[in-house]
Amino acid sequence: MASDASEETPPLPEGFARVLADYERHLRSERDVSPHTLRAYVADVEAMMRHAVAYGHAELDTLDLRTLRSWLASQQTRGRSRTTIARRATAVRVFTAWAARTGVLPHDPGSVLGSPRAGRVLPPALREDEVRLLLDAAAERATTDGPRGLRDLAIIELLYATGIRVGELCGLDVDDLDDGRRVVRVLGKGRKERVVPYGLPAERALRHWLADGRPALAREGSGPALFLGSRGGRIDQRAVRTLVHARLDEVPGAPSLGPHGLRHTAATHLLEGGADLRSVQELLGHASLATTQIYTHVSSERLRAAYHQAHPRA
Repeated sequence: MASDASEETPPLPEGFARVLADYERHLRSERDVSPHTLRAYVADVEAMMRHAVAYGHAELDTLDLRTLRSWLASQQTRGRSRTTIARRATAVRVFTAWAARTGVLPHDPGSVLGSPRAGRVLPPALREDEVRLLLDAAAERATTDGPRGLRDLAIIELLYATGIRVGELCGLDVDDLDDGRRVVRVLGKGRKERVVPYGLPAERALRHWLADGRPALAREGSGPALFLGSRGGRIDQRAVRTLVHARLDEVPGAPSLGPHGLRHTAATHLLEGGADLRSVQELLGHASLATTQIYTHVSSERLRAAYHQAHPRA
């Protein structure tokens, strides 16, 4: 497990290691977090435990707020960013809440642990004219690149139409599409299911892919996957990122965005078009409205930029 210590770190004391293993099992089996989140949370908690041991704690049940604050302060002296420190503080608060709830700790010292406010970075988004150029480029490729071109157009149309995550797109099966109602059933984070609508251009692209593209790439064992890779298996996220970057490279002046950039773009254009924040939250599958609210800042920034560019007294 990764930590802030040197490469040759001694093993954790037995009691600490046992609790860490129990916590990892909890995250994997009960919280159902992603592999990336699992690794990050376990690594952060292990780093905190090592600091607690160095701070003089022989047993985990003596862990206190002072030790946690000392650990966060050590992150700052090592040059960790505010965002990283905030994330690690969250990881420790989640751990101490679990430890107190399960009797590992007599109380929850992390419940009052503060952390620096992470700076909010505005996600980049394409302009509407850039989206048109992107989709035109993908449509032109669809006429010359055969089945893969049809697939790539359908992928880009669906990503922009729905704002779904790349992992959600790669996990789609053919029967997740309801072409009669033009909606797609998506399995999101935490295995939460939602239904997302899409428009006529995405419907046309999907229909051509299913009729003329997918049968040419399908192989024995392709299964029900909606989108297939070159060898007939379910397409992976890396291939989707590669194709989105490749098509965007054909749009003069467009930022180099991946699938997540199309998600940001879809959310931004929805809000600029008058959609309410709650509806966008539901479409994107955000657990918290606060996550969706960042797109209002994106729209404000774009409005401000347009003002300064166009107004003679700006």
